[in-house]
Amino acid sequence: MRYRALFPRGLFAELDRLQREMQQTADLSPNIRGVARGGFPAINVGGTSKSVEIYAFAPGVDPASLEVEIEKGVLTIAGERKLDEFSETASVHIDERFAGRFRRIVSLPDDINAAAIKAKYRDGVLHVSVARSEAAQPRRIQIQ
Repeated sequence: MRYRALFPRGLFAELDRLQREMQQTADLSPNIRGVARGGFPAINVGGTSKSVEIYAFAPGVDPASLEVEIEKGVLTIAGERKLDEFSETASVHIDERFAGRFRRIVSLPDDINAAAIKAKYRDGVLHVSVARSEAAQPRRIQIQ
């Protein structure tokens, strides 16, 4: 007696694909801080005793389209990535690269000096450095 599958072979693979697509849709839902997990650009935030360092990984973005603003201890990085152009005869099978307007917001600590901010874009990475205020800097106290 031959075994015959009740379901087509690719049914579970198709269900898995649908579940991944729905999860991606849920992950990209907007919220008050911009885009949730999986947002663009990916950012790293860290700090030293002298500054707060923010790295935004935005390859393919024209630096002229980037806007960096700081207001009331909140740093905003906004910009736009242009759509990739496909020829009319090409059929697109997968298109995972983000295109369109984006905005990322980072709350900064209270001890920053908003007047001392530097931003550089190089090799697809935006590096924003915000100096901490002089009063917040660690200092050595002389013992008498």
